[in-house]
Amino acid sequence: MKNRMSCGIGAMVLSMCFSIVGVDVLARPAQAAESKSHAMLQECAKACSDCQRACDHCSTHCARLLADGKKEHLVSLMHCQDCATSCAACAQICARGGPLAAVMADCCARCCDQCAKSCEAFPMDAHMKACAEECRKCEKSCKTMAK
Repeated sequence: MKNRMSCGIGAMVLSMCFSIVGVDVLARPAQAAESKSHAMLQECAKACSDCQRACDHCSTHCARLLADGKKEHLVSLMHCQDCATSCAACAQICARGGPLAAVMADCCARCCDQCAKSCEAFPMDAHMKACAEECRKCEKSCKTMAK
């Protein structure tokens, strides 16, 4: 009787060990995917934050040019302001891993594309060029995140 009880207890312990190991083995791919997703979210949040600052800086530059009578900078100023706002929202949502991060990243990528096009219309202006470059970086990161 003792042998059967010992065997039963041993089998139960062994079964529990296998189930714990099995769960761990199954959890590893999920943890790896979650880690990759977290890294993508943080990378996107950083790109958006960088772009937001570049767009804010560029919108101030455009406002000064507009004040100097260069009316062609009104559209780029408005694109930079809208893009900065979109990037700030996307950075926040991605940084906290919100459930709408992919949706926001898609929207942000579109905003960055439009802003970059607007700034690329002034290739000789260093501020506009720098803003367009940051917008293209952010657009790429957001497109990757939105997939």
